[in-house]
Amino acid sequence: MTEPKHERIDEQRVADRAELLPEEVGVGSDDAAAQARIVLEDSDARTEDPEQTKAESSQTPDRQP
Repeated sequence: MTEPKHERIDEQRVADRAELLPEEVGVGSDDAAAQARIVLEDSDARTEDPEQTKAESSQTPDRQP
């Protein structure tokens, strides 16, 4: 059994994303690598199953209550 793509986070991607963006530098990060891993997992899940994540999102504009 293979794990979903979003569960296989490449360490190079984590290292690349752990470099703070200009808007993140001001507030900093206690653990940039952990933060990067979470951002990438969320991004991969949204890419892998956009309809499911859209249904689960509280930020989806056309979400029906």
